[in-house]
Amino acid sequence: MSWETVIGLEIHVQLNTNSKIFSGASTAFGADANTHTCVVDLGFPGALPVLNRAVVEKALKLGLALNATINRKNVFDRKNYFYPDLPKAYQISQLAYPIIEFGQLDIVVGENVKTINVTRAHMEEDAGKSIHDAVPNATGIDLNRTGTPLLEVVSEPEMRSAAEAVAYAKALHSLVTWLDICDGNMAEGSFRVDANVSVRPVGQEEFGTRCEIKNLNSFRFLEQAINYEIERQIELIEDGGKVIQETRLFNPDTGETRAMRSKEDAHDYRYFPDPDLMPIIISDEMLNQAKAEMPELPKQMAGRFIEEYGITDYDARVLTATRIQAAFFEQTAKESGAGKLSANWINGELAAALNKNGLSLEESPISSTRMAGLVKKIADGTLSGKLAKKAFEAMWESDLSAEEIIARDGLQQVTDTGAIEKMVEEVLSANAKTVEEYRSGKEKAFNALVGQVMKASRGKANPQQVQEILKAKLG
Repeated sequence: MSWETVIGLEIHVQLNTNSKIFSGASTAFGADANTHTCVVDLGFPGALPVLNRAVVEKALKLGLALNATINRKNVFDRKNYFYPDLPKAYQISQLAYPIIEFGQLDIVVGENVKTINVTRAHMEEDAGKSIHDAVPNATGIDLNRTGTPLLEVVSEPEMRSAAEAVAYAKALHSLVTWLDICDGNMAEGSFRVDANVSVRPVGQEEFGTRCEIKNLNSFRFLEQAINYEIERQIELIEDGGKVIQETRLFNPDTGETRAMRSKEDAHDYRYFPDPDLMPIIISDEMLNQAKAEMPELPKQMAGRFIEEYGITDYDARVLTATRIQAAFFEQTAKESGAGKLSANWINGELAAALNKNGLSLEESPISSTRMAGLVKKIADGTLSGKLAKKAFEAMWESDLSAEEIIARDGLQQVTDTGAIEKMVEEVLSANAKTVEEYRSGKEKAFNALVGQVMKASRGKANPQQVQEILKAKLG
């Protein structure tokens, strides 16, 4: 039997506010356990929550970026469940009136672009954290994270492979960091993914029973967990078993998922409006302010890069993956005056060097200004492609500019026609047999002659001029 996979993602985006969603406690990461909390977070009697306005402002920006419906009336609800790291025994969230609904996000898988519908995004507070390895034979509870503001972004179940799910998660991660509403640090839990996975026979409209894989904090783990879960469910059904709706955890050491608990539905949480929080009405003024503060979005910027700098769709998508990368490219392109060449070197040689050395673009030893200097020397013919690579390697290891490297190492390309003609004549005289082979119709002999001239010039002769002069001399 052929099977189809159905995947929907719920992604918790931690908003980068200084204080929590309903209290003034700090959201800073890494503090000693239970030092960044207060009576509001802990639900002490008489301690009332007060909404942090910055949470709403950041949520509005995501709604605008997703081209979503922004609900002007927002109600907070209590989601009731008992867990050791939830001190109030309920979580303040949104059910009936979320701030964002019906958005869209484009993803790219290979050469294919697909639009994924975003069902909703709602504001809520985070729970605390259970620590299983700090106290012998016991579990410790750290409530520093309790009350940290989240946007839970829920997609439609429209992804059909782990690759599509990863592409969606990466696209949302890129967007929230681009908007500067989340730092995107997955290792610290700022961007966590829950994957709902089910399978069904190809052609069947009804969804299969889904399992939710919780708290995936890397794109690699997301892909591994989904692929394992797909295989597990198919094997289970084909062996005559049934998939049980449940929450599962992924073990990165074994590459397997395991059952955590049976999966609850909304009614199991006994939602009801929080009586301590009044409905939030988003005014025209607040919405207009959010619109005014919106940066140029990746899709818009990619279109502008294509038009202004003559780069390809692919290059534009890569270069607008992050705001830092986009700014690096634009600065390089403006200073060098060579947009396409800048894109080639940033996406090619620079990206390869950063990857090889395990560095991010922010850590690059070559700045955009130094990169522009190199590109400029290639564009004006001072450096050939081969010499440019030598100059790049030297720049990577020093603080010198391309111009200083060229002067120090004598890398300037030979473009003097007379000098090249002399080298060509010497090569033709020394390689009479190869010349005869070329004239008898062997095209490879021409490349051999070009190679001999480049060798004679120590790689410095302009390759195009070499070919033109050779052809003229050979008749």
